[in-house]
Amino acid sequence: MPDIVVMFFLLGLVAGLLKSDLKVPKAAYDTLSLLLMLTIGLKGGMALYGSIEWALVFELLVIASLGAFIPLIVIPILLKVAKADYANAASLAAHYGSVSAGTFAVALAYVETMNLPIEPQVTLYLVMLELPAILVALAFYRRHSRNDANNQHNKSELWHETFTNRGVVLLVGGVIIGFMYGPSEGAAVTDLFTHAFKAVLALFLLEMGLTAATTLTPMPWNKWKLLTFALIAPFFLSLIGLGAGLALGLSTGSVIILATLTASASYIAAPAAIKTAIPKADIGLAMLMSLGITFPFNAIVGIPLYHQIVTYFS
Repeated sequence: MPDIVVMFFLLGLVAGLLKSDLKVPKAAYDTLSLLLMLTIGLKGGMALYGSIEWALVFELLVIASLGAFIPLIVIPILLKVAKADYANAASLAAHYGSVSAGTFAVALAYVETMNLPIEPQVTLYLVMLELPAILVALAFYRRHSRNDANNQHNKSELWHETFTNRGVVLLVGGVIIGFMYGPSEGAAVTDLFTHAFKAVLALFLLEMGLTAATTLTPMPWNKWKLLTFALIAPFFLSLIGLGAGLALGLSTGSVIILATLTASASYIAAPAAIKTAIPKADIGLAMLMSLGITFPFNAIVGIPLYHQIVTYFS
């Protein structure tokens, strides 16, 4: 049986495909996403409380390098095999090199349900992987579009959008607050968030299911090569995180989470940055691939599969 939170995603997906009038109000969705990001940050910060070591710096640098490395692999495949143009190749490389906080939350809930050991710094993996891929993909795009008049104009907007979007602010802020106060001193506030984590995630995934159904209708079958990429890329990208996790000597739960992160595709931070920086990119296509195909694959099939692979190699 899948984790119960995944069933809420399936409920939303089925309701959306059946064109039900079920809707999550935008204000409620904004509140849920805020609570989810902040709770993830707080959980990571509290786990780090009193356990910072210098070895962590090297580990995080390795994790960040994965975010920069993945676009360099993905771009040639998108250009030569999937026949994407430069704008969409850069856009999709940014989406697939960056990570999904929603997928991370599902992986975290799965690992906790399975009682698997995890390192306290796993939330920092999410933060470290969020930005490098976006920057590498945009550097690639600028190299191939030097005559684009929007390049210089969008540069300051890009940096502002990338480093101040609500996901980054809430994740980093939550980590800092959780680290400052720990699990005991801040319990009067933090317990409210952490105890409601799965309930908030379930409602968030209900909305993700409804949104995924919207991106899937109508299905652009003429883009079948890119759609196929969205379905099979997560498995191969997960092996990058899996290999890095095993090389770093991480625990089983942490390797699963890292493999899930490298397999995921951003549908929050990357679209916001790419929409500003690469106006020629098809953001709708990127959302279809990341949220309509890759996210369901990871949430329903991928995470248990990565667990089996990690167990085999461990």
